[in-house]
Amino acid sequence: MAVGRQARAAGRRAVRARRAVAVLFFANGFTYTNVVPWLPAIKDGLGLSNAALGAAIAAMPFGALLTGMLAGPLIARFGSGRVAVAAGALGACVLPLVAAAPGWWALAAALFALGVADAWMDAAMNAHGLRVQRRYGRSIINTFHAVWSIAAVAGGLVGASMAQLGVPLALHLTGVAVLLVAAVLATSRFLLPGPEHTEYGVGAVSAPGPRELLRWARPALGTLLTLSLLLMLAGAIEDSAASWGAVYTHGELGAPLLLAGLPFIACQAMMTVGRLVGDRLTDRFGPVAVARGGAVLAAAGMAVALVWPTAASAIAGFGMVGLGVATLFPLTLAAAGDVPGVRSGDGVVVVGWLGRFGFMLFPPLVGAVADASSLGTALWLVPLGALTAAVLAFALRPRAAGGGQVTRT
Repeated sequence: MAVGRQARAAGRRAVRARRAVAVLFFANGFTYTNVVPWLPAIKDGLGLSNAALGAAIAAMPFGALLTGMLAGPLIARFGSGRVAVAAGALGACVLPLVAAAPGWWALAAALFALGVADAWMDAAMNAHGLRVQRRYGRSIINTFHAVWSIAAVAGGLVGASMAQLGVPLALHLTGVAVLLVAAVLATSRFLLPGPEHTEYGVGAVSAPGPRELLRWARPALGTLLTLSLLLMLAGAIEDSAASWGAVYTHGELGAPLLLAGLPFIACQAMMTVGRLVGDRLTDRFGPVAVARGGAVLAAAGMAVALVWPTAASAIAGFGMVGLGVATLFPLTLAAAGDVPGVRSGDGVVVVGWLGRFGFMLFPPLVGAVADASSLGTALWLVPLGALTAAVLAFALRPRAAGGGQVTRT
């Protein structure tokens, strides 16, 4: 009887923790996406060129890159749950600073701070999500990423609506900040207690010895680098809608602000659909085929938006981009946690950190090419990156469990 009560209590704790992690993913997805529809107005209000806007946006992934590796020590010291909550609150508090920015440097600094908070929260909430997944004994991580996409759509819709209605940017982002801080703080009492390795007791842990580590070192390094490049491309493709969808539709195609936010919303909405069905597709066809087919679809979608330059085709094209790239990010992170000779958490942190170069390098690259020619020409970099990702998808082939990887018995 006592064992049964303990099992039921553990089950209820896992369910509560799953809901709390879902709230964290929602808060993370909702934060910056409220800013995205305002980018054309911010660009015009500060008198920025395409290259200057791209450079300011790049400050966000630059901040994540510069400080992202600190997430590991912070999680080890304070626990993934506490770090996720604190970083989520910090990111929300930065939002009003974006609205108050009087010039390029202030905007870049605010986005830099937002990138720092996002990097720490991203690593911590994924680490905690993996803890909850181990308690469940089955894959649920894609559901969390689907929640993130739903939040991104919601954030984009709210931001676009506020911009169209003429609500002051400062009032909008301050209100969002207050709601987000309250939400993330409320999750703290429902997250899992104890050290990060607690859930490895659910199954058999494969711990490699010194000889195995030496034998796996070289191929593990190559695999991690390939997965990092794949994640860079996934980030760049995803970011194209957030950074340039509204600017392209409003600035080059002349669409009103309400329509200008729809390419990003369409991208995130279709990405949500792709992630909701991604587990079933991966189980049936395998991660390589799913990622490769999705990358080709993303390339085709961007080509549609550029070959037929209308607001409708831009919305449809960016939607196809979102559907195509939907599983690439989660599948790459999952593969990074399954590299022989590398502890699961370490693989995810390293690949995730290196993968942020895609978010940092792509916006200024597109902006520079756009200033030299046109934004429509610059956005051809998106299908080029998607086709490169299709080639590199071989790195997602499942491998034997590596160091520290839980194998269910």
